[in-house]
Amino acid sequence: MDTRAQRRLALGKFLRARREAIRRADVGLPELPRARTGGLRREEVAVTAGVSVTWYAWLEQGRDINPSKQVLDAVADALRLSPAEHEYVLALGGYAVDAAVSRGPLPPHIQHFLDALEGYPAFAITPDWGIAAWNTTYAALYPNVERVPETDRNLLWLVFTDPYIHELLPNWDTDSRRFLAEFRADAGPRVGEPSYTALVSRLSSESPHFAAAWQATSIERFTSRERLFRHPAAGELRLEHHQVAPVDVPDIQIVAYLPVPDSGASERLRMLRSQADTAR
Repeated sequence: MDTRAQRRLALGKFLRARREAIRRADVGLPELPRARTGGLRREEVAVTAGVSVTWYAWLEQGRDINPSKQVLDAVADALRLSPAEHEYVLALGGYAVDAAVSRGPLPPHIQHFLDALEGYPAFAITPDWGIAAWNTTYAALYPNVERVPETDRNLLWLVFTDPYIHELLPNWDTDSRRFLAEFRADAGPRVGEPSYTALVSRLSSESPHFAAAWQATSIERFTSRERLFRHPAAGELRLEHHQVAPVDVPDIQIVAYLPVPDSGASERLRMLRSQADTAR
């Protein structure tokens, strides 16, 4: 049996299990007298999702059909699937998930983790590189993160459009092109999603540098490395750039900058954080 057939069967088995597990009272339906099983009937799911009963039965049976993403979204809604279950269904159907749509609230422990890294600039990014959270040391390094509108709080957007970052990165031309190559590598599975398309379109219109670099189609996977920053108050900072993903929230990446040993960066970061605390 090929992989595609295995996925169809897994999808059908999962949908049936979720359908049978639903409590009818939770969706406003009366219990069925003398029913041998609980949950919803196929007919009820089909009507709610706007598909034919026969077609939905084929879906649960793992037949060789090609449901659209919109249909799978409707079925997921009809079955009251959680975000994780919804993504699982889309993945089995062969569809990527639009991060901007599927993302729920950031779990509190991510902010707790960032705060535990206090002393080192650290922030969390979503799959479309939206900056979702940060600690006070990162805000001291890059104060604009607290000032920009939430719609613009995207790492790629800020790298190419914020003059402050241009000054903060003395190697901006090299750094920005590498960021873009890494973004391509990260976002490859999400090409065509609305959030991805909108970001690329906005940047192409607003930044000639982005538009030119985008045409180069460079792709690189992230690797930990040394980065150079030139802060207007703290001066030159040589920092190690690291990135990790929490196992329980794999679509979130934690970015942390650690001082390069014997570079003086640790002392300068302490000074910078102290100044920021005084100004608050």
